[in-house]
Amino acid sequence: MGEPPHVVTTMPTTRRPGCPFDPPAELVDARRHGPISRYPFPGGVPGWLITGYDLVRSVLADPRFSSRRELMRHPTIDYGDIEIPPAPPGEFLLMDEPRHGRYRKPLMGKFTVRRMRLLTERVEQITAEHLDAMEQAGPPTDLVTAFARPVPAIMICELLGVPYQDRGSFQEQVDSFMNGETSDEDLIAAYTSTQDYLAELVAAKRANPTDDVLSDLTDSDLTDEELRGIALILLAAGLDTTANMLALGTFALLRHPEQLAALRTNPTLADRAVEELLRYLTVAKTFLRTALEDVEVGGHTVRAGSPVILSYHTANRDPDRFADPHTLDLRRQDGGHLAFGHGIHQCLGQQLARVELRVALPALVTRFPTLRLAVPPEQVALRPETADIYGVKSLPVTWDG
Repeated sequence: MGEPPHVVTTMPTTRRPGCPFDPPAELVDARRHGPISRYPFPGGVPGWLITGYDLVRSVLADPRFSSRRELMRHPTIDYGDIEIPPAPPGEFLLMDEPRHGRYRKPLMGKFTVRRMRLLTERVEQITAEHLDAMEQAGPPTDLVTAFARPVPAIMICELLGVPYQDRGSFQEQVDSFMNGETSDEDLIAAYTSTQDYLAELVAAKRANPTDDVLSDLTDSDLTDEELRGIALILLAAGLDTTANMLALGTFALLRHPEQLAALRTNPTLADRAVEELLRYLTVAKTFLRTALEDVEVGGHTVRAGSPVILSYHTANRDPDRFADPHTLDLRRQDGGHLAFGHGIHQCLGQQLARVELRVALPALVTRFPTLRLAVPPEQVALRPETADIYGVKSLPVTWDG
């Protein structure tokens, strides 16, 4: 019999003061003890926490681990004997095959590398417009509201055909159920409002198709309810992840001036810089799975029905996979991070996110060569670990006019 696994008892963990970019200390410590730890879920349910790169990647590719919502257990809330319903039609992130494939396959041709690269010119245009507005308004400004959120919001709204006049209110609704601080009552209200809006949008696209992804999907066998669920997943994922990568990525660069200078003086570094920031920050930090049968993982038996937490953040800081993993190095050669996941649920919109980040980050730091924080770094308001996507609530910045 091998060594008993390390046990982690605290979730969600918190980041150390002054270290907003590093994984919480408990998770880093768990990784030091080994790539897999015990984690007792609420209600006394024995579960697991996986922090090592190779094991996280193998579980993500293993069909013996399920993403079905009705099988999930919350890492911190005991729902007792309450039966969790399956994910609504179209919300394919919380489904296994074949339901998952029914919704993902019609989308795959619409988010290819080639198609997203064709959108580069539009991303450049939107980026330039918002940088012009920042320059005209003058310092200081909140980078989140002035730049980091509007750029990806406009892109995903245009792709799905959300009318211009609806985008502001839609962004607010999405933020309400993604920020990790909304009360249960307000969260349900925001979710319901978003669902109602998307139902109206799907009906409008079916009646009068326009040149967008959602209109294209109406020419399929997908029902209105399924289209509504797909739109919700795409909008929430396409907006929140990239917006927080832009803002938190800028924060990280401002705290690493030598890396910022490298990107500013060498724009050809943009591709590598984006990949390194995705690895270093890993804003989509954890995901859940449930074992469908007994599975050997890292020398331990994960019993059928056991819940599993996958820590993408510690996997992307695994010293067995990345040299000097806690250092931000925009010239890093060892790629292959898990920021977009792996396996059948690997992020569908990753190429769009890459295009946006590769355009927006260099353009920002080049346009404002004296860009800096307008407040001490410890006063930058961060999202709590309860948020699905990590990031900053606001990023006050200034520059020499």
